[in-house]
Amino acid sequence: MAVGKIRIAACQFAVGGSIRRNAGNVREFMRQARRGGADIVHFSECALSGYAGVDHSSLESFDWDMLRSETREIMALSARLSLWTVLGSTHFLGHPCKPHNSLYLINPQGVVVDRYDKRFCMERDLDHYAPGDHFVFFELNGVKCALLICYDLRFPELYRELKRKKVDCIIQSFYNARQEQRSIHTDIIRQTMQCRAATNYFWISMANSSAYYSAYPSCFIQPDGKIADELKFHRPGIMINTVDLKKRFYDASGPFRRSAMTGKLNSGRTINYPRSKKRTIL
Repeated sequence: MAVGKIRIAACQFAVGGSIRRNAGNVREFMRQARRGGADIVHFSECALSGYAGVDHSSLESFDWDMLRSETREIMALSARLSLWTVLGSTHFLGHPCKPHNSLYLINPQGVVVDRYDKRFCMERDLDHYAPGDHFVFFELNGVKCALLICYDLRFPELYRELKRKKVDCIIQSFYNARQEQRSIHTDIIRQTMQCRAATNYFWISMANSSAYYSAYPSCFIQPDGKIADELKFHRPGIMINTVDLKKRFYDASGPFRRSAMTGKLNSGRTINYPRSKKRTIL
């Protein structure tokens, strides 16, 4: 793969409470990703562990030993396939701490080289999880990537900071699934992520669980905000898309983004003229 290009395989399946079943799905999609020529495979939030409060009523009797065992199997498969893996899971901290809702970044040697812990947990998540306090950055084929999780999208400050850090691509995992019915998330989450892409000129890979009812499918978004590819609602699937830094897209805020980020909240030179300052006259 040429410098400035990476192929991302975003995968979705019906994440549930069975660690073993989740692990089987993860491994099968990893193999499909490698056959499809992907550089990195991307899974949803809590793809391996299942989601506390939804797939598990609590984590009091959670099988941490099984989770570690299946995680090691996935790490070993990453090495056999020579494949980067972004794996959603739950990270044990030990009594009295609640665990983190995390993304493990596993390199092609099968080593966890970093871990992103969901920074913004929803209020109900805080019954089960402790929030994180750091970004995760890594570079692949000259493409600088960062990891985020679900509710983080509600905080544009995170994306502005990632822009300052010169990130090219955001790999963000979601779990908006097993809902009782269609919700507002169907109408706003993808659109919010399109806004995050377009206002910051990011490539974005979104991976969601496909368990019914899932609010939206996994998506791949260009820096102009267009959804370039997406999977089907409520069906397992994989899509492989290419981030290519040599491609140029419409960037409406580009000429003034840098100055806006420093606090200059207008474009061009402002004027000091009486009729401009007197705002109540015609």
